[in-house]
Amino acid sequence: MRLNTTQIQQTLTQFPAEPIPADHPAVAKLESIFGDHTFFLDGNGLNIVEPLEKDEGDGPSCVVLNVASWADASGQSLQPHEPEETDRTVFFDA
Repeated sequence: MRLNTTQIQQTLTQFPAEPIPADHPAVAKLESIFGDHTFFLDGNGLNIVEPLEKDEGDGPSCVVLNVASWADASGQSLQPHEPEETDRTVFFDA
């Protein structure tokens, strides 16, 4: 799911991560692997958000999925894997 600026800001208040800017050179490669998403880096690796089938709040909600983990402690290389649901849910204003 690609997020707009407001959704990115709302995500960051609920999920401590660093968004990868849409114009970053790596985004084209990431999109070719994972699809059209807004990507976030955190201590666990690379993450995306996907809508939940049933909203859990007043507005739309999404689950954070980890799609690549850090390959080593240096945080310089990612190892892609099947999406893994995290325990984080992001809620957007209605």
